Amino acid sequence: MIEKFKTLFSVKSSLISLYLALTIPMPFISIEELKFPAIIIFTLGLYLIINITNDYVETCNDKISYKTSFISKYFGRKNWEILWKDIVLIKSLPTSQGSMVYYFNTKNGDNFLIPQRVENYEKFLLTIHKNTKFSIDGMSYLSPLWTYKLLTFLSILMIIWELFAYLG
Repeated sequence: MIEKFKTLFSVKSSLISLYLALTIPMPFISIEELKFPAIIIFTLGLYLIINITNDYVETCNDKISYKTSFISKYFGRKNWEILWKDIVLIKSLPTSQGSMVYYFNTKNGDNFLIPQRVENYEKFLLTIHKNTKFSIDGMSYLSPLWTYKLLTFLSILMIIWELFAYLG
């Protein structure tokens, strides 16, 4: 059975709302000759940010796969696929912000970053444990979920403030 784990909604919404908060004013404050190009560039940017937040993980009884869009590939993110039987270790490394990232280490010595911003993360971890028999104790989201929600909230406040400033 194939299971799909999409990027967390709170991650998507924080990135998209921040993009909107930072770029919505551009078409309105640009000089008349640049309004149309500003709208086109704004729309293109919105398309890009929506597209790159649509990466996902697929699992089945034999393997785990990370799937990205064409645009994500262009910016350096790659698809990968690992057979469960090829995973020899789950390695953890600290980040500079004090959290931990985790990697699948394979028979070939390759390391693949375990996505930590997916929906149903607990189920995702149980799938990893079921198929690898490695401990998942202590594995958690990369950042606390409240940080994404706070960023979304602040971005929406910025958008509202920008609307009041423009209309007022």
